[in-house]
Amino acid sequence: MVQSIPQLILVDEFIKQYGDDERYELIDGELINMEPTGLHEQVAAMIGRKLNVEIDRQNAAYFIPYRCLIRLLGTETTFRPDVIVLDQSQVVNEPLWKQEPVITLGASIKLVVEVVSTNWQNDYARKVEDYAILGVPEYWIVDYLGVGGREYIGKPKQPTITICILVEDEYQKQLFRGDDVLVSSIFPGLRVTAKEIFAAVN
Repeated sequence: MVQSIPQLILVDEFIKQYGDDERYELIDGELINMEPTGLHEQVAAMIGRKLNVEIDRQNAAYFIPYRCLIRLLGTETTFRPDVIVLDQSQVVNEPLWKQEPVITLGASIKLVVEVVSTNWQNDYARKVEDYAILGVPEYWIVDYLGVGGREYIGKPKQPTITICILVEDEYQKQLFRGDDVLVSSIFPGLRVTAKEIFAAVN
């Protein structure tokens, strides 16, 4: 049996062809179907709602765009985060922002949230590395189904939120489940439990 080699796509072509298509992102030139579900979107919407309340409460110069791509310069990789908090004072330095919702500089990003789906390996491994290299100060991995590997969420597997805080050039990770109150360096006043986030789908 002959296996076909997947056709690689360049970032510029991806942005042109799939920039508005919420189903896809690009990793090393390979088109990745993120397979979003309604439940996935409910969890992402709940997180966005909670973070917007905190942005208002802090009167911070942050915002959460409806659509946004993160382009890793020097690679053929473009991520489509489920929720991203941007620093309004920094996006003025983004070379592409005025033409399209594409972020290339880590300084523009305050926080990224990825809601885990079937491609959980990308969220737990690949994106942890790439977001750290980019300098994203805080990264949440929201595994509402508890599908991640046991090395990431423990045993028995259960719904878990992993919050990664950038210390120097590596993430320090903390796991949150049930009634655990999330601890955020970007939103220190946030008072929400893992259970409240997961209640979006219960």
